[in-house]
Parts: sequence; C-alpha cells; structure tokens
Amino acid sequence: MTGLTVRYGDVAAVSDVDLRVADGEVVALLGPSGCGKSTLLRAVAGLERPGGGRVAWDGTDLASTPVHRRGFGLVFQDGQLFPHRDVAGNVAFGMRMHGVEREKRAERVDELLELVGLGGYQRRRVTELSGGEQQRVALARALAPEPRLLLLDEPLSALDRALREQLAVDLARLLRDAGATALVVTHDHDEAFTLADRVALMRGGRVRQTGPPELVWRRPVDAEVARFLGCGTVLPARVSDGVATFALGEVRVGDANGDVPDGPVRLGLRSTALRADPAGAITGEVLEQVHRRDHVRLLVRVGTAEYEAVAPVAAAPAVGDPVRLSADPDGVAVLAGS
Repeated sequence: MTGLTVRYGDVAAVSDVDLRVADGEVVALLGPSGCGKSTLLRAVAGLERPGGGRVAWDGTDLASTPVHRRGFGLVFQDGQLFPHRDVAGNVAFGMRMHGVEREKRAERVDELLELVGLGGYQRRRVTELSGGEQQRVALARALAPEPRLLLLDEPLSALDRALREQLAVDLARLLRDAGATALVVTHDHDEAFTLADRVALMRGGRVRQTGPPELVWRRPVDAEVARFLGCGTVLPARVSDGVATFALGEVRVGDANGDVPDGPVRLGLRSTALRADPAGAITGEVLEQVHRRDHVRLLVRVGTAEYEAVAPVAAAPAVGDPVRLSADPDGVAVLAGS
C-alpha cells in the first residue's frame, strides 16, 4: 500500500500509510484501540474505500477489484463461523465457492484440520466447540482456498489471557508451517511479537515505526511509542562503550559491536527494569505491592522519585520495607533518535 488514507467525513482514520508485505512474511499492525489499524486492514481487504493512495498486489492496483476477487482470506475476532454447518462444512465453504471438486475439498479439509490441531473434528458442530477451537476452525477456513494474503483482525482478543498466549504460539507455528503471507491486527504487543516477522506500530492513524520485533521493542522511535510498549518512565542517560549512566546508576544497553553509539540518550524503563536484589546498588522503600501470576509488582521510592520494580513471589518485600534493586538490561529500551 502506498499513501493510503481513509476518511470518515472530516476525520482521517488512516493517514498516508506506506507499507509492504513480502511473500511469506507475517506483519503485525500494532497499536492502541482507535489508532486506525482495523480500518487499514479493512481498506486492504476492500471493505473500506480509500480516500487517497492505493492498495496494490504485485504492482496491480486493486481499487476496482471487489472483495471476493482479491484472493485474500479474512479472520475476525469472533471467527464468524456458520452455526448451521459442521466443522468440515465451515472449512470447505470457500473452496465450494471457488468450484473445487468434492474429493479435493475433503482432502484439503483433512489436511488443514490436522494442521490446526483438530484432526477428527470434521463432523463436530461448531456450536459445541470452545472459543479457541472455533478460532482454529476460522483459521483453517481462511487458509483453505490458499489465499495470497491472510488478513487477521484481532483474532485472539475474545479469548481469555492464558488461552490467548497459548494460541498465539500455535498460530505463529501454523502461519509458518502454511507458508502464509499475513497481515495481523492486534493491540497486544506480546501477541504481535510472538506472531510477526515485522511489526508496524500505529498511532493516530499513522505508522510510526516498522521493524523486526526485537528492534521495535528495544529501540522505540520516541517517548510516545516507548510508553505504549510498556516504558512507564523515560530518563536521560549517557552511553559510553555500551553502558548507560543514568539517575539510578548504570545498565548495559549495547553490545560489543557498538549498536548504541556513545553520547546522550533517553532510556525507557519498563516495570521489569528494576528488580529486587539483595546485592543491588540501588536502595529504596516499598510504597505498594501487587501480586501477579509469577511475580510481585512493586512501587518503590528512591530518593524523591518513584519507580516500578519487580520481585519474586516467594521473597517479595512488604510495604514499608527497605529494598535493594539492580537494573536489568532486558527491561530497558533506548529511544531511537536520542
């Protein structure tokens, strides 16, 4: 897509977006609710009419190509399965519309159900399936006609957290096993980084940053993007030989190849940037604690400032206790263009 813009009256939901998806690549459109990512996906699908720019495939403009002739597969939040059809009937639907003969349809259904972990489910009613199983059927249905591009709009958001995390891993494997080219919309950065070869981060209708997941995570383009990616605190620092010196001490931010140049930078601290450590050089007082599944989240006063930190469940300090902290490089991001 080039210069793609979608307007609703005077409001630009998507503004001048340039984005390419390579064959066999999975790209995640990541951003908060209302940033325009689903509108962008719908424009690619042909469900929204662009107010400017174009959507093309192999150089061919798709403006005059209707949705059903674009060769794209779609998976939505709720799967949108046909309740009156069994699992096999749902998966085979697109192939029937394309005139695929019955025997080949049956072979393809069997193949795809094995791929999504639902072998033997052909005659099951979709209304008897769990939410996760229904989304697997929806994915198999979308893959069945062998679309040249798979479009997934928040495909896991209707599921509970634990199931979402497991299905994100499964979906990443399925997309790679199928060799699918895909554009995935999500507001969850864990989900995006699990699924995608490349992330396009959107805010305010624009793509603010694109790149491999690790690069976007460790080098957010600005403070606004860093905060969306979990950096609750942004502090000035100075880097020398890959080590950043900042208000709380030192932390390694670069590798031996000098990927973070010497000089002034801004550091984004996630909640995991500071960890309770009896040998830590940072001292503070615990103001709050909140138990999570596998750790305890702390609010700690250090000097006159307050910072988030984490502690192990079995050895978490209580509110009012003194605590020692150390900086964890895995919880620190260096803002690009610092």
